[in-house]
Amino acid sequence: MAFTSTIVSRTVFGNKKIVIGTYDGGGDNGGDIATGLHICEILIPVPSTATGNTTVAETFPIAGSAVTVASGADIDGAFIAIGA
Repeated sequence: MAFTSTIVSRTVFGNKKIVIGTYDGGGDNGGDIATGLHICEILIPVPSTATGNTTVAETFPIAGSAVTVASGADIDGAFIAIGA
């Protein structure tokens, strides 16, 4: 199985779009989180696995929907993305 992400909720706060979702490591050491944003200014990964962490492997702001993250093998969690 490969790294996957799912958008759970979207909202707007002022002039910013906020996207909340989950990611599943699928046995991989990271992958792309599809935020659905045109420009991602912040992405906060929150690993649900007790051991390991997830870090963003790019520099913000990021043009496009995909934000690459690096993690330990098979780390699952949630994310919050903010942008336009």
